[in-house]
Amino acid sequence: MRQHVNPLSRFFQLPLELPAPQELFEHPNLPIHLDIGCARGFFLLELAALQPERNHLGVEIRRPLVLAAQRDRDRQQQHNLHFLFCNANISLEAWMAALPPDQLQLVSIQFPDPWFKQRHRKRRVLQPALLHAIASALHPGRHLFLQSDVLAVIEPMVALVELSNCFARPKGDQRPWRTSNPLPVATERERYVHEQGQPAYRVLFERTDAALPALRDLEMAWQQVDNSKDIAPTPHG
Repeated sequence: MRQHVNPLSRFFQLPLELPAPQELFEHPNLPIHLDIGCARGFFLLELAALQPERNHLGVEIRRPLVLAAQRDRDRQQQHNLHFLFCNANISLEAWMAALPPDQLQLVSIQFPDPWFKQRHRKRRVLQPALLHAIASALHPGRHLFLQSDVLAVIEPMVALVELSNCFARPKGDQRPWRTSNPLPVATERERYVHEQGQPAYRVLFERTDAALPALRDLEMAWQQVDNSKDIAPTPHG
């Protein structure tokens, strides 16, 4: 059962000053993988142990989950892993902008909360400003990984990324969806979906060397697409 919170409520609109890598990791200069919406953190606990050559940061809007995940991290002494409580759309932009060039090398957004109703579309985790900040921080060749088990969730995410014209799918990737996860660890939700015999829809994007559009232009273009309710369904074949 997903425990939703409303990211537009006043409490979650307060920006938080997130700690710099020097305060989060034992070796702060390692490349960073940022997982947005990390939930209880089991995925990152396993992944960080498998990938000590990277630092891993999980951010989550549900504070009790962050506290529990951080306790596990401390108990296991995972010094290349940290969990932070924040609203990604409010507090991550400044944190990513302050990173040294090319330190952020992978961003993942996996199985975000499904806000189905049109009036709730502003609650979706991937908004133009957050995508703009991600694209600003990622150098060419670095990756953005998206997956969901709900087409109505992932199709707008893919449409927004493609609208920015800053990302492309790696050559050879299956279309419309990858059949395999590029990461060596599955999230709890992905394992559940697999056990139920249901599909997971995955897209890996690679940052190109295309110029970043102005945020206002991206927001206006997305508003036209999103308000039209005409996001073309991705073919399933």
